[in-house]
Amino acid sequence: MQLVKTMMWTLTLFLLAAAVFSCSKAKDTTPAPPIVPPVTPPVVTPAVDPAIANTIGFFLDDWQPKTFVPPGFTDAPVAATATTTVTADASTIITKIPLSEFGHNAVWWMGPTITEPQALTNITNLHPHIIRFPGGSSSDAYFWNAPEGVIPADVPALIKDKDGIDKNPGYRQGKTTLNWMCSLDNYYSLLQQTNNKGIITINFGYSRYGTSTDPVATAAHLAADWVRYDNGRTRYWEIGNENYGDWEWGYRINTALNKDGQPEFLTGALYAKHFKVFVDSMKKAATEIGKTIYIGAVAVESPPESWQTNTVKTWNTGMMTGTNNKADFYVGHNYFTPFDQNSNAAVVLSSALTVPAQMMNYITQTLQANGATVKPVVMDEWNMWAKDSKQQVSNTSGVFSVLVIGEALKNKYGMSARWDLMNGWDNGNDHGLFSAGDDPGMSKWSPRPSFYYLYYFQKLLGDRLIPSSVQGSADIKAYSSTYSSGEANISVVNTGPGPQTVEVKINNFNTGSRFYWYSLEGSTDNGEFSRKVLVNGSGPSTEAGGPAAYATLNARSALTTNGIKVTVPGRGIVMLVVEKK
Repeated sequence: MQLVKTMMWTLTLFLLAAAVFSCSKAKDTTPAPPIVPPVTPPVVTPAVDPAIANTIGFFLDDWQPKTFVPPGFTDAPVAATATTTVTADASTIITKIPLSEFGHNAVWWMGPTITEPQALTNITNLHPHIIRFPGGSSSDAYFWNAPEGVIPADVPALIKDKDGIDKNPGYRQGKTTLNWMCSLDNYYSLLQQTNNKGIITINFGYSRYGTSTDPVATAAHLAADWVRYDNGRTRYWEIGNENYGDWEWGYRINTALNKDGQPEFLTGALYAKHFKVFVDSMKKAATEIGKTIYIGAVAVESPPESWQTNTVKTWNTGMMTGTNNKADFYVGHNYFTPFDQNSNAAVVLSSALTVPAQMMNYITQTLQANGATVKPVVMDEWNMWAKDSKQQVSNTSGVFSVLVIGEALKNKYGMSARWDLMNGWDNGNDHGLFSAGDDPGMSKWSPRPSFYYLYYFQKLLGDRLIPSSVQGSADIKAYSSTYSSGEANISVVNTGPGPQTVEVKINNFNTGSRFYWYSLEGSTDNGEFSRKVLVNGSGPSTEAGGPAAYATLNARSALTTNGIKVTVPGRGIVMLVVEKK
C-alpha cells in the first residue's frame, strides 16, 4: 500500500514539474493569419431569348450561335480615368441578331468577279450574307434570260418618263457576254465563291409597259421562270423597285400601246393587283421544284410630303389593302440625308440615328391602319444623299454605316442592305464600297473606309443584341451584344469631333481577365471627310482606304483589373470584346 502511495506522489510531482516547465517557455508572438472572407461572385440574372419580332420573322431562320475566338493582340495601356460611362446589361436580350442585317447590293455594271481575286477575298472576308441583284431602278428594265442586246418582241424601244417624254430605258440582259458587265451567272458565281446568299428584284415594270395582250401574266411568267432557273439558290425575292416613284420605268405608260386597259399612271392599288399575279406564278414555280421562297412588296417608307405625287400619297393604303396579306415582307429604301445637299458630318451622323426608327414606325403604323398584318420589314437599299465633299467615300461614311446597322438592329429590321458594292467616282459622289478603279491613286476593288468599319463591326458583334446606356456625353453612342460562348461585345461610337475616354461597365456579367479592341478613325486629309481610315494606328499605303493587312491586324488588349477604359477617337469607333470569367 505504501508503495502505491509513493508511486502516486511521484507521478503528481512529475506532472507539476512538467506544468511549471511548460509555463516557463517563451510565449509565441507570431500573429495569426488574417481571416479572408470568401469572394462572392456578382449576382447574374440569366438572359432569356425574347419572342421573335414580327418585323424580323423568318429572317432569323438561319440564325446561328457565335463563339468568340480571341485574336492575336498587342498589350496596350488603360486610361486612369474616364469622362463618359457606357453601361450594358447582359441579362436583357433585345433580339437575336439576323445574319441578313449586314447585306449589300451588287450591280450589273460592276463586271464579273471571277477574274478579280481582290474582290473575292474582300467580299468573302466582309461576308455580308445577303447580296441583292440586279440593281435598283434598272431592275425594272432587266430581262434575266435575254442575250446581250436582245429584248422581248412585246417590249417597246422607248418608254415614257414621268413627263411623258419617250426615252430609251437602257434595257439590260442577264445573259450578257460583255466583259465589263456582271451577268446573272456571274452573280450566282459570286455568291457561291464568297459563301453568301441573294435577294433578287423582279422586273415589275414589264407588267406595265409590255405590249402583249396580257402584260401582267407575261411578266409574272418571266419571273416564275427565273424562280425555276434559280432552283432554290435564292429564298428572298421582291417585286419591283420603288415603283411608287415617278423616276421608275412603268410609273407612266403609253396607253396607246397597252392592250389590257391599264391607266397611264401606276397606283398602289394597281401594283397590289399585279403583285398577287406575280406571287401566284412564282410560288407555283417554287412548289414545282420543291423550294420555299419569300416575296416582298414595295412600301413607301415615310410620310408623304405635300409636293409629292398622288401615287406616293396613296401608295401604302392601296398596296397594303390590295395585296390582302399576300406579301411575305415589306421593303423600304432610304438615303437618309437631305436630298442633293452638301451635308456636314453632324447632319450625316444624326440622320443615321433617327431615320431607321422613323421608317419602321411609319411602315408598321400604316400596315396596322390599313388592316394588314405586320410582317418582316427590310431596308434593302440605303445610303446617303450627301455630296460634293467626298462624304460617300469617307471615314465618316464608315461611322454612318455602323450607326445605320446598329439602329436597324435596335428597331428589329429583318434585313438591311447597303447601296452598293461598286458605283462610279464622280469626284467622290460614289456610293461604292469598293473603288471602280476610276478614282485617283486607287485600283479596282480597293476597299473604301466603310468596308473596314463594317468588317470589324460584324467581326466583333455577338449573336444577341443587348441594351446599353450612356452617361456623360451626348456624342457617345453604343451598341452591345453577347456571344453564345459567353463573352460580351460593345461598340462605342464617337459622333463628335474630339476624342473621349469612355469606361465600359457590364451588368449581369462575370467579367473575365482580359478585353480586346480595335480603334478606327480618319486621318488628317479632307477635313471632316478623310478618305482614309486608321485601324489601331495602321493606315493605307495609298491615297485612300485602310490597312492592307486588316484581316490579320493585331487587336489591342489589356487586363480588366483596373476597369475597362478606352479612348474613342473623334468621329471614330472602338469595338471591343470582354472575356467571360
